[in-house]
Formats: sequence, C-alpha cells, structure tokens
Amino acid sequence: MQYLRTELPLLLRAAGTADVRRALFAAAGESTQLAAWMAYDAGLHGLAQRYFIQALGLADAGEDRLLAASILDAMSHQASFLGRYREAANMARAARLGTDSIGIPILTSHFHIMEARALARIGDADACDRAMGSAVQHFERHRAGDGPAWIGYFDQAEMAAEMAHCHRDLGRADVAVEHAQRALTSASGEYVRSDFFVAMVLADSLIDRGDLDEGCRVAADALEVGGRLRSARCSSYVDEFRERLVRHRRSTAVRTFVDSARNSRLWRPSG
Repeated sequence: MQYLRTELPLLLRAAGTADVRRALFAAAGESTQLAAWMAYDAGLHGLAQRYFIQALGLADAGEDRLLAASILDAMSHQASFLGRYREAANMARAARLGTDSIGIPILTSHFHIMEARALARIGDADACDRAMGSAVQHFERHRAGDGPAWIGYFDQAEMAAEMAHCHRDLGRADVAVEHAQRALTSASGEYVRSDFFVAMVLADSLIDRGDLDEGCRVAADALEVGGRLRSARCSSYVDEFRERLVRHRRSTAVRTFVDSARNSRLWRPSG
C-alpha cells in the first residue's frame, strides 16, 4: 500500500504514448483494486472504499471497461456486506450494463448473481429469482478460459455457494441446504475462506429448518477451520449464526455447541 501512495503517482505522471499511458492506468487500477480487497477483508471499510473509488477512476482513465466493471462488482460485494443492499444491487447492474456490448457470459453471470445477493437481503424474492435465473443462464453459456483472469475462480462450486446465500436470505432453508452442500462437495479446496463462508450458510440453513444437531456440528467444524483464517468477514458469518441460536438456547445441542465454541477466537462477538 505504501507503493500506491508514493511510487504510483510518479509513474502515472511519466511521459509516454497514449497506448502506454492507458496500459499504465489500467495496471495501476488493478493494483489499487487489490489493495481495496485487502482492506475490505481486514475490515478497514473506509480505506477499502477509497481504494475502490480510486481504482475505478484509474480504470476509466485507462479506458478499460472490463476492469471498471470488476471494480463495480467488488464494490457491490462490499456494499452488501455493509448492509447497503439497494446500492449493492445498483452497482451490480451498472457493472453489467457497462459490459453489455462486450458480452462475456461468465462476467454477466457474476454481475447477475451479485445483484441477486443484494435483492435477497432486502427480501425481493421475485427480482432475486429473475437475477438468479439470468445468472444461471449466462453461466451455462460460458466456456472455460472465457473472460479476464480475475473471474477464473467463479466455477460451479462458487455459483452454488452464491445461490445458497440467496435462498438462505429468502427463507428457503431446504433449497439453501441443497446448494450449500453442492458447493462444499464440488469445491476444489483452493479457496478456504469461500468454503468457510458457505459452510456457515449451510449451518444457518440447517438451523432455520430445525435441524439443530447437524447445524451445530457443521458450525463447529467450520469454526475449527475459520479460526486459522485472518479475515474480518469470517466474524460476520459467525455473528449471523449466533443470532440464529438465540431462539433455540434451551436446546441441548445448542448449549453443548456454545460451551465448546467459547474457546474459538471467532466465537467472541465482533461488534
């Protein structure tokens, strides 16, 4: 991040052809977006937002629409995390509209599913279902290797995980369990944080449908993995699960889980 504050401004003021300068601005935008993601994951949301906005300006200066769309997509993700769901949906739509003429199915799919995530949080089931349907349609049209490198992680497991989030938030516990289990079964194991997130969604959904023993077991396994991760987002997922347990606090399974979870770093309330 020190590089972004000191060396990068000097580099961008250097002379060069129009093509060279566009490439420089785009590369600077990618670096700044990475810094934004790091700040977001660390829970430094104000700093992350400043970096995202700076990255978006650099992408525009570099005339890189795909990069600009990826930044808007990331900003949508953060806005949903912060509870600004309508803003998140609008950012995802802006990312999609900005790349309509380019027509890369895997990107369009991801923009739709980010919109769906936000719509699910506000309880707009009809609009969320439409966005999920569009996401699946575009996902099924993509071919391996299509799109920029940054979207390479978005595979069947990630799509199932996103769908699980949406159905959980819409109160469709059985469907959410199905998608979450599919995500975990098909995951490569390369993205440990993503696996933790969807495991907690599975635990949430099991609790929501009344399967307390299995929900607590899944959460206990996830906490063991999550305790080794350094991500502020992990604590948010645990907090949501904790809230679900309140109405079941007299359950033997829940009391046993809470007693054992007290030793977990993540079980301490993040707020």
